[in-house]
Amino acid sequence: MNEPDAPAPSSPTDFTGLLHAQRVWESELPSFDPATAPDAPLPLFHAWFAEAVAAGQVEPHAMSLATADADGLPDVRTLLLHGADGRGFHFASHATSAKGHQIAARPYAALGFYWPAQGRQVRVRGPVARCTPAESHADLHARSTGALAAALTGAQSEAVASVAELHRAADAAWERARAEPDAEAPTWTRYVVEPAEVEFFQGDARRRHIRLRYRRAGGGEWARELLWP
Repeated sequence: MNEPDAPAPSSPTDFTGLLHAQRVWESELPSFDPATAPDAPLPLFHAWFAEAVAAGQVEPHAMSLATADADGLPDVRTLLLHGADGRGFHFASHATSAKGHQIAARPYAALGFYWPAQGRQVRVRGPVARCTPAESHADLHARSTGALAAALTGAQSEAVASVAELHRAADAAWERARAEPDAEAPTWTRYVVEPAEVEFFQGDARRRHIRLRYRRAGGGEWARELLWP
């Protein structure tokens, strides 16, 4: 039997046409009056997060984390928010991962949240601190068996020889996570981005976007300013 022909790769023209055909914010977006915003960014973040959940936003806790490598070059990836409180915005990873090494060398990061269901973004910039070992342990064991298994699988960011090796290691990690729910992952670390700046972006179908930036001022107070979109 003859194998079917493989689809021809798309041309740059096809891609450009497909790209330009995409639309954004064709549904009604919420309004945002910056005059009603609170004095600090955390209550507004909590409110917007809850509204994103209510609007049916998929994975509203997913965020981009940007760091810089040893040469000062940017790096970015998507991961999950583990908490947002008076200390800052929390996430976790292995200290031995690429992001862990980058944070150790340059302890400053930026976060980005995008909730297209409401045309909203939140951007955060600030120094990064490591939480205590007890907090990291609690973080690891407050999550699902799958999350523990992932933390026990291989050496994050290191090269792996094959998909088969990855599967073997993952299967073994799942078995251990089920048998030892208190198993330790010694390099698992909870981090917190201590915000120096937090920007809230509300999209508008007529491109009259609202950008409200909070900047840390003296004495722990926050200064607010509107930005041109």
